[in-house]
Amino acid sequence: MAQIRLFNLFIHCVIFSGGLTYGFGFAGFTTSIGQPSFYKYFKLDRHLHSILGAVNALFYAGCAFGSIVQAYLADWVGRKRALMIAAIAACIGAALGAGSVNVPMLVTCRLIHGFGLGMDIPLIPLFLTELASARHRGFLSGLTTLSFATGYVMYAIYSYSTWGRLGQEKGTDTIIACSCGWIAVGTYFATNETFQWRFPLAIACLPPLIMVATIPFLPESPRYLAWVGKHDEAWKVISKIHYDPEDVGDASAARAEYTQIVRQVEYDKESSTSMLQIFKRPTWRRRAFLAMFILFASQSTGVFGIANYLPIIVGSMGETGVMPLVLYGVYTTTGTLMVLVVISVLDRVGRRTMFLIGFPGMALCLLAEAVLQWKYLGTTSSGGNAACILFIFVYIVFYQGVDAPSFVWAAEIFPTTIRAKGIALAFFSYFLGAITYTTPAPTALRNIGYRLYFIYMALCIISTVIVYFFVMETKGKPVEELGALFGDKVVVHLTSDGHGIVEEKLMAEVKEDKVEEVKIDVTTVI
Repeated sequence: MAQIRLFNLFIHCVIFSGGLTYGFGFAGFTTSIGQPSFYKYFKLDRHLHSILGAVNALFYAGCAFGSIVQAYLADWVGRKRALMIAAIAACIGAALGAGSVNVPMLVTCRLIHGFGLGMDIPLIPLFLTELASARHRGFLSGLTTLSFATGYVMYAIYSYSTWGRLGQEKGTDTIIACSCGWIAVGTYFATNETFQWRFPLAIACLPPLIMVATIPFLPESPRYLAWVGKHDEAWKVISKIHYDPEDVGDASAARAEYTQIVRQVEYDKESSTSMLQIFKRPTWRRRAFLAMFILFASQSTGVFGIANYLPIIVGSMGETGVMPLVLYGVYTTTGTLMVLVVISVLDRVGRRTMFLIGFPGMALCLLAEAVLQWKYLGTTSSGGNAACILFIFVYIVFYQGVDAPSFVWAAEIFPTTIRAKGIALAFFSYFLGAITYTTPAPTALRNIGYRLYFIYMALCIISTVIVYFFVMETKGKPVEELGALFGDKVVVHLTSDGHGIVEEKLMAEVKEDKVEEVKIDVTTVI
């Protein structure tokens, strides 16, 4: 039993490094372009507003393309090998980026890195969803968000340390304020300026290298194995990772789960699984549009537009020197801790409930933020400016009620045969949303200021209404049974304790009734 628990822990540690791969990949580059030495080396005009917007758009374009590619890759070579390919691509992109000698090389590497990360991020909730049991799926799939949020946080010490050496030069503290996270404190003592921007790019190679070294020891997804006809291998994986010491003989949760997976996937295989078929079949189309909506809606909250430029925002509220960076570090740390809280209760509270807390909660925070900035921004009111900062922190708390559940929900609602393609569409929408809202954010903040928050608020309200009427609760149900919520046929249902098949029990009861009827007839004749 201890060995099995350690094996499950190992699986989730490896997958956690996959989330760190994205977190490090994004935050590392943002940290680098916050260094004056970066602009000095590449002979760039240090105009971070336009540069950061363009670079983020380029990165997300690579991610969007990678998310679509993984849909076909995961179905072709399997979830496990697809993760390996994604990790290798991310590692190559990060390594070449760290060694870039000119702008064209840097741009190309950013695309490659984004491509690898775009494959990586959808595969993590996909893989975890297909491994997790119904009772713990929300928490385990939610580790995706926790892992890359942790990657963001681990870059802030770098922001703080390099500010101490460079941020006070020529008033560059506002420029450096756009760097991410709490890592690389050792660079505070670096005398080589090039090291200060190359190091965060290079360290982004670490999580994918861990993945490359450990993925060979992971099991393949049992649902994928069942889909491709490797039933014996699927059973070995399920019996190992979902072993229960209370199981007796064939009356086991693992055996019931295996039976349900195999029968449902055999039924689903009868339909075409092309991308076109997803949009032609009404029940699949509905799932695809809702998954795309929920991830695009998470971006419509304005979270990246606010987070990427938060130090500049708080700087406009009177915070100077190192305080914008400190506040950014606290902001990212608060968000990450809240992710842990959310995923810990997600399997009890439910995905839909968290959405209905998160979206309206953010709408209220954005309303308060807009009003406070309208009244106090540019004034000397320390209390008013402090209130502005406070509501940004409350905002990120409510955002986590949307972020982690959206990843979980988008991965679990699709049948095994189209899950990779369905989640690819969802994450394509996610990255499209990131481009849509991140690229114009600096210009919007400069030109319309607090009015931007009213736009985000309206989008949060619209999302709340759509969730209320169209998004169904999925907690506690096996993924094979979620099709019933959308009108698909469910071949096999698990009993409430998860140790048996409802249809088999009904058949057994029918047989017992018939035997009793025969006995009664015989007794009557005698």
